[in-house]
Amino acid sequence: MTGQEAGSVRLDGRVAIVTGAGRSLGRAYALALADAGAAVVVNDIDEDSAQAVVADIAARGGRALACIGPVGPSETAERLVAAATEGFSRLDVLVANAGVLRDRVLWKMADDDFDLVIETHLRGTFTTGRAAARFLREQGEGGRLILIGSPAGQFGSFGQTNYAAAKAGLVAMARTWSLELARDRITANAVIPTALSPMTATIPAYAELYERFQAGEAIPHEFRHDHALGSPEDVAPLVVWLASERSGDVTGQAIGIGGDRLTLYSHPAVLDVDYADGGWDAAGVDTAWRRRFAAQAQPSGPPRRDAGS
Repeated sequence: MTGQEAGSVRLDGRVAIVTGAGRSLGRAYALALADAGAAVVVNDIDEDSAQAVVADIAARGGRALACIGPVGPSETAERLVAAATEGFSRLDVLVANAGVLRDRVLWKMADDDFDLVIETHLRGTFTTGRAAARFLREQGEGGRLILIGSPAGQFGSFGQTNYAAAKAGLVAMARTWSLELARDRITANAVIPTALSPMTATIPAYAELYERFQAGEAIPHEFRHDHALGSPEDVAPLVVWLASERSGDVTGQAIGIGGDRLTLYSHPAVLDVDYADGGWDAAGVDTAWRRRFAAQAQPSGPPRRDAGS
């Protein structure tokens, strides 16, 4: 069954928080959730951007309010939950999307470059996820935690020690939360988006494509199909589905979407094992590696035609 055949997925009566929703992917998520019937708390550090998204939602007949502040501090997380519950009387969905880039190769990366990215992506998702989970467990009606990852976290990415580590951590976080919150009927999944965005524009191979996209040109089929690169709006349907009742049996997954491609990522898996009675010495490890494991070693980096976001 294709996406076109599945019928409409509605979120009427549901309330969602979207962090980093002032532009690009976050904005697309907020608008799509509202279009499906959800009330949305729009978070961003830029008040003008957040209020513009709230106005866009209202103009389309939806309900939204803004909650301004950087994710990371626990106080922001508590304010987001309070905004949802005081403004709309409940909470059902968290989309942890807020993020920043500070790209440098390892030997040039400053402490502040590393700390800001980890604070925003990893700690920000932790604090907002914790605040949401506490309320959802008390509310007692289940819920959805949707964490936004990246191919960088799946495969690694040159010049992105901080970002790749944070995004890999988010997938592990989602899988852990899926175990801890299963009895409460709260699902936790990671979305791995690939889309033309300000972040993708920093990749030299896609800089010109992004400029043409910004100028209103259609994204060529080759990029939509082979590179899984589309618009932010192409990613939003997966977020809507994960926020809905229809995905209630889906948890602990990393699911990619971009352009025309939908991807299910595997969990880390054991490829092979070998044994040495009494334990291993270095020479034995060397022999085992060359005799048994070397041919199964996996390449570093993404498949050639996958794009980052």
